[in-house]
Amino acid sequence: MTAARQVVKTADETPARLTQVIRDVLLVDGTGKAGYRADVMIQGEKVAAIAPPNSLVSDDVIDGRGLVLAPGFIDVHTHDDTNVIRDPDMLCKISQGITTVIVGNCGISASPVTLAAAPPDPMNLLGEQADFQYPQFADYVTAVQKAQPRVNVAALVGHTALRNNHMTDLYQTANQQQIDAMRQQLRQAMAQGALGLSSGLAYASANQASTDEVKALVSELAEFNGIYTTHMRTEFDEILAAMEEAFSTAEHGKVPLIISHLKCAGAANWGRTVETLAYLEHQASQQKVACDCYPYSASSSTLDLKQVTTDFDIFITWSDPEPHQAGRLLAEIANDWQVDLLTAAKRLQPAGAVYHGLHPDDVKRVLSYPRTMVGSDGLPNDPHPHPRLWGAFPRVLGHYCREQNLFDLPTAIHKMTGLSAQEFGLNQRGVIEVGHFADLVLFDADTIADQATFAEPIQAAHGVVQVWVNGVCAYQNKQLTAQRAGRFLPRADVSSQ
Repeated sequence: MTAARQVVKTADETPARLTQVIRDVLLVDGTGKAGYRADVMIQGEKVAAIAPPNSLVSDDVIDGRGLVLAPGFIDVHTHDDTNVIRDPDMLCKISQGITTVIVGNCGISASPVTLAAAPPDPMNLLGEQADFQYPQFADYVTAVQKAQPRVNVAALVGHTALRNNHMTDLYQTANQQQIDAMRQQLRQAMAQGALGLSSGLAYASANQASTDEVKALVSELAEFNGIYTTHMRTEFDEILAAMEEAFSTAEHGKVPLIISHLKCAGAANWGRTVETLAYLEHQASQQKVACDCYPYSASSSTLDLKQVTTDFDIFITWSDPEPHQAGRLLAEIANDWQVDLLTAAKRLQPAGAVYHGLHPDDVKRVLSYPRTMVGSDGLPNDPHPHPRLWGAFPRVLGHYCREQNLFDLPTAIHKMTGLSAQEFGLNQRGVIEVGHFADLVLFDADTIADQATFAEPIQAAHGVVQVWVNGVCAYQNKQLTAQRAGRFLPRADVSSQ
């Protein structure tokens, strides 16, 4: 395979939006259609021309022979809310070919948030109290624009974040006055460009929220063409009831539903994705629904007592009261302390964990489902993150597409680009088309592969040759460039972007 070559280099700090031609690539455009050989011209921040190979002319030609050109990948499920500002280079994402991240998932968002103390679990996944500096959604938009991260950013508003702002006790159902205050704040955020509302009903800080509480908030979204995404109330035994609640809530608000990281957790539920996907497909005939998933058979979050079990390994990634126990299995820690797993888990809290509680066949079944998008669900503030933070998207292309033949290359790319842009309403993104923004990734389909492992999770992928964000080369041959050109992407009807 021939490596990409960039002829023109710029030294100033202004993003260089020059005319470039990426020559003789296999163009897989994000629609799901078969790829074809072509030249692609970038002019400014847009795709200016697509033509037969070796027909476009420019002073800046990138040799794409033997390589695939795809739309930049859209990570629909991230917790990068504060990191795009504190660490705007976003190497863990741009090195995968990701050009857009959607933040504010699972009910937790950096804005609109006002904290009087340390962030409650699981908002602590996003950072410490000092990292929550955005009492209005517009404050967050301004901060992203000022930081100009290497990737584009679009944002959901978290239900738990709203609860935090208006409730002194998160472990109860909100009263009418609190619900009204949350609704007003959500409306303001939607007017300022939020994509919609996310919930994390499985977490203790939102689990006591009634269905009616969530429905009241979701009812605010339709006026703004918003969406509702949910980390459902459970992904274990009662998952079908949790799905029914999600469908009912979105239907009440007359908005599209996206089920976050669809899975069947716990050994007793392995194989039940046959049921859950059949239910999802049935519901798709009555309302607009979709889901996302990450391509691994292990999950990761804060250490949740409800998930403590002997059915599978639980790996501790961090612990505030027992930091020296990080990097060990919960079972090993409990054995050393001569206590049961639950007692050990309580002693470790607050803490983070990787749960090896999914079955690989369920992962494959959900990933191959036509309405499934790809989201990393990576936790960038975890000192020992799940490998999905650095490897999710190359893993889809390498392990599942090339090695497992789970789907063809155009389908894999569609799940990470065109489908994602369509479901989240990201205009002129996700598909390579003349006039669309030049968010692009050039990669070697024969070698692209994730390198991040559970033992060594912080490793960049192989095979990603070059990445452009809004027409600017942002990553090339495993190196960051001098330029960052990401921007905040408001909901489509707020501005033309």
